[in-house]
Amino acid sequence: MDNDSSKKKTQIVYFSHGGGPLPILGDPSHKAMLDFMTLLPTMIRKPDFILVVSAHWEEKVATLLGAEKPSMFYDYYGFPTEAYKITYPAPGSPELAEKIAGFFEKNNTPIQINHERGFDHGLFIPLKLMYPDADIPSLQLSLVKGLDPAEHLRIGNILHALVNKNILVVGSGFSFHNMMAFSWQGLDKPDPLNDEFQNWLIETCTGNLPQPEREKALIEWEKAPGARYCHPREEHLLPLHVCTGMAKQAGTLIFDDKILGKRSIAFLWK
Repeated sequence: MDNDSSKKKTQIVYFSHGGGPLPILGDPSHKAMLDFMTLLPTMIRKPDFILVVSAHWEEKVATLLGAEKPSMFYDYYGFPTEAYKITYPAPGSPELAEKIAGFFEKNNTPIQINHERGFDHGLFIPLKLMYPDADIPSLQLSLVKGLDPAEHLRIGNILHALVNKNILVVGSGFSFHNMMAFSWQGLDKPDPLNDEFQNWLIETCTGNLPQPEREKALIEWEKAPGARYCHPREEHLLPLHVCTGMAKQAGTLIFDDKILGKRSIAFLWK
């Protein structure tokens, strides 16, 4: 990996990755997301590696995917047969996994490497849309059980050591994730609580705040309007904490549209 910071700088994105395999299966309520994901590579440099923090993986301690040739992990159910034939044969990167693990060890933070687990849909759905050739080495980082927001900001702080590498770090979650409130028919109905929380996220993550205040707000995210309505469980929000902790600065809003009938957003730091 090139250490020339004049040419290389880590790019960080947090986005809403949609409902299971539906974006790949042509679901019309994902059209805005599909258009965004296919356009996103034109907004960033092509990375040498991709690290995905997936909302769909939780472990007792932060865990990296260290497989050389990761398999597919279809972590959804009840979809048509073609949903279980999706492939994304990108290589892994045991070398990068070991390097990242070293950053955690230097910070006296527990870390594990799992050499068996495959890519879950938090990785293979968006990356199949973004980089369909599957030619970029990719790996995943888990969330930590307990879902402590401060802990995930700290994980991001540790990942800041990657800042001068040509790596794309993806927080793969969903800025709205109330399964009972989604419109699976894609109906577009007013939802003030959905809007209030998205607006709060935009103000917090892109506004002119000192970074300590931004991080404090994210630690106390449950105080935001509509917070627990939008996230009855916060696993799809916490990849944003990792991204924000890593970036150490305000991001840019790059997506603000409807997915499954609910307003969802994405941020970019570069």
